[in-house]
Amino acid sequence: MNGHCNVNVNDTVEKFHCNNGFSDLSIDTKKSERDTSRKEDEDKSCLDLHVLEAAYTSILRELGEDTDRQGLLRTPLRAAKAMQFLTKGYHETMSDILNDAIFDEDHNEMVIVKNIDMFSLCEHHLVPFFGKVHIGYIPNKNVVGLSKLARIVELFSRRLQVQERLTKQIAMGISEALRPKGVAVVIEATHMCMVMRGVQKINSRTVTSTMLGVYLEDPKTREEFLTLSQKP
Repeated sequence: MNGHCNVNVNDTVEKFHCNNGFSDLSIDTKKSERDTSRKEDEDKSCLDLHVLEAAYTSILRELGEDTDRQGLLRTPLRAAKAMQFLTKGYHETMSDILNDAIFDEDHNEMVIVKNIDMFSLCEHHLVPFFGKVHIGYIPNKNVVGLSKLARIVELFSRRLQVQERLTKQIAMGISEALRPKGVAVVIEATHMCMVMRGVQKINSRTVTSTMLGVYLEDPKTREEFLTLSQKP
């Protein structure tokens, strides 16, 4: 066939195409598989939503509430959707977030993105903690789109977390994706489990840090990051 298909122009062309001797059937098959996978994910998400809704209904009833009163009729569903959103990081990956936004660039000076808003749920009491994330890294021939650093923060914060682990996961995620000379992450957060319950200290803030590579090995590099990240 010399790499070509001779097909009459008729209705069959709509069903089968030839391009250099290869049909588009494999492409259609892959699309069908993706559609099937997407449908399965949607069905599972719908099922999870109903399970969460039923669980919230049960919790409200155990609290002595009337789940049939007007103000609470749709509360279990709203709470279920909120929980799905607040934990969506479980269903995302670094490759989903980065989406090939890593670029070759001969830049070897510090890059800092600071004051990234962060919201998460404490895994001990399921109440929020929130604050700011400061990220620094020193490239090693690769840089990442700046908005992706904020997306990485969201990826790991949209899970049940403790601040110490969240800080390390953000740093390790950036390090594994970029292989930079160093990564530094500092998080300053307010924990509602300390504000609205327990010791009820409304002005308390928790600061955690993770230093990798040159930030861990070189005190001057670490000091430069900490100084710059704290400037207004």
